[in-house]
Amino acid sequence: RTARKTGLPQQLDHLVGEGSLRMPVVAEVVEVELETTAVVEVDELADLVGESRLAEGRHAHHLVFAVVDGEAQVKGDGRIQHAKGMGKVDFLEQVDGTRLSFDDIQASMDYLHSLDSGYGSAKSAVNTALIDGASRQAGQAVYDFLGLGFREGSHLTSYSIGIASPEEIRTKVLEAAPYPILKLKLGSGQDGEMLQAARDAAPEKTFRIDANEAWVSPEEALRQIERLAGDKRIEFVEQPMPATSSPDDLKWLRDRSPLPIIADESFHTIKDVSLCADCFHGVNAKLVKTGGVTHALDALTEARRQNLKTMIGCMIESSISITAACHLAALADYLDVDGHLLIRNDPYHGVDASNGLLSFKTAPRPDGLRVAQTHYTKHG
Repeated sequence: RTARKTGLPQQLDHLVGEGSLRMPVVAEVVEVELETTAVVEVDELADLVGESRLAEGRHAHHLVFAVVDGEAQVKGDGRIQHAKGMGKVDFLEQVDGTRLSFDDIQASMDYLHSLDSGYGSAKSAVNTALIDGASRQAGQAVYDFLGLGFREGSHLTSYSIGIASPEEIRTKVLEAAPYPILKLKLGSGQDGEMLQAARDAAPEKTFRIDANEAWVSPEEALRQIERLAGDKRIEFVEQPMPATSSPDDLKWLRDRSPLPIIADESFHTIKDVSLCADCFHGVNAKLVKTGGVTHALDALTEARRQNLKTMIGCMIESSISITAACHLAALADYLDVDGHLLIRNDPYHGVDASNGLLSFKTAPRPDGLRVAQTHYTKHG
């Protein structure tokens, strides 16, 4: 094996991962010349819509890319999300490229699964890249490669409105007028005022509520949900209580809640499905938590088998990972895949989410993830 350090690449069709980091920006790409598969990384600061970009600090978000080159010059795209409890980019240093192949996906996935279980999000980047490369070799889009298909005109994503003052909430909701479904994040001391401001700005719009583990006791959570249920256009509540809550408390709340409750922080992989079936009405699957496209597929399939509602979610992400998630849309009752809409410097384009309606009609390529590079601007 030989390795050489280079400047940032001019073309990024071989990038395989991105996500949110709270660490200094990596200012170089390492290109590894191998006879088989290589895995390396790049890091880029995201430019968030509606926020000032921070050069450093805990609120800075970074898009992190890993490079996977196949022996036959087939390349795969995926993503890494590096956040608390989500795994580390240095996982890539553990990956033996000779054990990965687009021609033997099962063996490659088995190898990845055998590595340290604490790096689910980093595994997600490589998992997604392998599926992308294999489906490109097969000349199929990922959704056809997996036997799911994609129905145009059938899949709507929500658009997220973060916690802010009631005045800011009103402005954000008005700016989000093209999107028919909004997800409102609650959990502050002004929840009532925030919700009222949002409703005043959009009287007829469907809202979804993400409480982000804000309500500590089941009694408090029930009071909050009963208040929310007075608004008949609220569809469900996501993760009202901490993931550390006892199963008995979670089940108590589920059995009494007038609105469906969706697990987010309580749901990571297929191993969590049975517990969530006892304690929630549905689950929110994110590729960064499940470990990639194939693991998300397995988790969603099992959740549906156990009669749970299914949702596909995201974080601050580029079109690589958002598009990857959208290939699984056929398995979701709800979609919250707007992470690429929340950044200005998305270096890729793939699935279109205009007005919240997901479409591959204008996707830049017919196979694999159906993504292509738009631009890449180094910050630093």
